[in-house]
Formats: sequence, structure tokens, C-alpha cells
Amino acid sequence: MVSALRIDRLGALFTAVGAPALAFLPFVVFKQNRILPGDALSLYAALPPPAAYGCLAALIVTAITALFVRQARIRFGVALLGIVILAAAVAAAGNGLTAVGNRVVRVAPGAGCWLLLAMLMLMATDALTRLKPRPLTRVLLLALCAAGAGIALAHGIFDHLSVMREYAVNSERFGRELQRHLWLVFGSLGAALCLALPLGMLCHRVPRLRAGTLGVLNLVQTIPAIALFGILMAPLAALAANVPLAARIGIHGIGAAPAVIALFLYSLLPIVANTVTGLARVSPAAVEAARGMGMTPGQVLARVEMPLALPVILSGVRIVLVQNIGLATIAALIGAGGLGAFVFQGIGQTAIDLVLLGAIPTVALAFAASVLLDALVETMDRTPQ
Repeated sequence: MVSALRIDRLGALFTAVGAPALAFLPFVVFKQNRILPGDALSLYAALPPPAAYGCLAALIVTAITALFVRQARIRFGVALLGIVILAAAVAAAGNGLTAVGNRVVRVAPGAGCWLLLAMLMLMATDALTRLKPRPLTRVLLLALCAAGAGIALAHGIFDHLSVMREYAVNSERFGRELQRHLWLVFGSLGAALCLALPLGMLCHRVPRLRAGTLGVLNLVQTIPAIALFGILMAPLAALAANVPLAARIGIHGIGAAPAVIALFLYSLLPIVANTVTGLARVSPAAVEAARGMGMTPGQVLARVEMPLALPVILSGVRIVLVQNIGLATIAALIGAGGLGAFVFQGIGQTAIDLVLLGAIPTVALAFAASVLLDALVETMDRTPQ
């Protein structure tokens, strides 16, 4: 009995953070327009009494589950249900506080809502870690969550929230900036793969090159992104001024060129290092067996060593992809565009909703990329080579 009622530490954290967040912090912020700071409203002021008490009851059940229930499946299901109820409550608050046809007022989630959401996501992540789902299960869960969010957005459930008001104003531009963001990320990654994979193979074959190469790449990795953008701007501007062809193909001191080059440089170390590590982990017996079958060194590399090293190499690609999705946001400071354009425009205008319009998709992209590549790496590790 004592063991059954033992308090879970994460549940204690959830309760310790969630209860004050709900009691003392605003659930939503109501603003008369985009500029004014707005009024903080509690859960009970933002929703009709039945809806407010129903939401409170659901959160209490979630807290009790987090405190005392050990079964990971139950914890995960309750956490997901809590997230859905919290999202529905915020959407209901936005719909209830916004008059029909009013396109000026803004209703945004408050600090209490964000803290509760963070605790619920932490609880769901902890439950997933305990469950240890298979790679396909994780991908299916990601797809279901993405589909649920997409259906909710398509049906206009969140249309009265401030971030969706910003999207409505910037919808056409949002598509262009998202496309630019993805181009920066995958363009730099593709270019890095073309150089980093042969360089990693060379460092594996010629050990004396390894320390110097990895040392130089590690030095590049320590340079802050803003500093590296600044370092690249002067030579690229001089190149564009003195070589007309460079200017015609889009190379300038600001814009996409320094951003892609910087992301390319940041991408090299993880891929080169993981290529060297992956090739070093290949069993010498497998290599000798391939040579005994009459394979040439090139065939051994292509048919034996690289397939066996691929899971480790993909781990490096995952690091690069998640890293570049975040760093591409900063590239907006030098005119490269992307989702970071909304972030910095929002900061300049003191419009947090515009910041969220760029930040939320960036986080979602990084999370999805991490889940998908983690699942791919784990699947390849489990597959007999």
C-alpha cells in the first residue's frame, strides 16, 4: 500500500509548478489591439463557469495521475488528454472574448497556460521514455499529433487567438519564408554532405590528417553564429563587387549567400566526426571477409564499411539538421529571410505574437526532424546488415 501511494518526483514537480501557475498567473491575456499590453485574465475570468470548472477538474485528475499512477501508458494518455483540454480551453477563451467580426482585439495564452503546457509535455515525454516505443510507433504518434493539429487549424478552432491573427495577416508571406527557411537548411546540409562524407572517409583512411582536420572544424564550431555571419559578409561583398558573375548568381555580402556558407561550415564537424567514428566501428572481420571475396578497396568501402557505418553517420546528420533549423532563424538578421524574419520583426515591434509565428514552426520542424531521424537510426541499428 505504501509503495502504491509513493509520490512520483515528476508528478510532484508538475503539481508544484502547475498549481501556482493556475492560481496566480494569467491563463490568457486580452488586448484591445496589437500594441497595448493587455489585461491578464484567470481561467475563471476567461471561460464560463462550467467550462472553467471542467478544465480545472481535468487538470486536477492529471495532477493526481502524475503524483500517484506508475503505469506509463496511463500517464501518457492522461498527459495527452490534458494537452487537448488545455488547447480547447484556450481556443474557447479566444472565441468567447472576441466579438463576431472584430479583427482588432488579441487574445493570447498567458504565462500560466504556457507553464501548464510545458508541464504536460514534460509528463508525456517522461511517459514515452518509460514506454520505450518502437521507431514506427514514435513516427505514427508524431503523424497523429501533426494530423490533429492540422485538422484543428484547418477548422479554424484557434482563429481568434493572436498568433493566428498574425498568420491571417501574413499568410502569403509565411509560405515564402517557410520555403526559404527549408531551402537554407537543406541546401547547406546537402552541400555539407558532398564534402563531409569524402573528408570523413579520407580522415579514416589517413589517420595523420584526422587530428588537424577535426581541430580546424571544431574551431569553426566554436565561432558564434552572429560573428561568423559578420566575418563572411566582408569578403562576399568584395567578391560581388569585383566579380559581376558572382553578383548575378546571387552572391552578396548580405542575404542567403553568407547564411548558406555559415550553415555549411557548421554542418561539417558533426558529419565528418561521425563518419570517422562510424567507419572505425566497422568490424575488421567483416572487412577482411569482403577482401577475401575479392572486393577492391572501393567496393569494400561502398558495400561493407559505409552501410555498416550509416546509422552513426545519420546520427551526425540528425544533429546537423536540428542545429541548422535553429541557426537558420538567426540568419534573418543578415537578410537571408526564413522564419526568423517574423521573430526579429516581432522583437522590433514588441509583438510577441509575431515572434511566436516564427518560433513555433521552427520548434515543430526541429522536433519532427529529430523524431524522424532518431527512428530511422534506431531502425537501421536493429536491421541485420
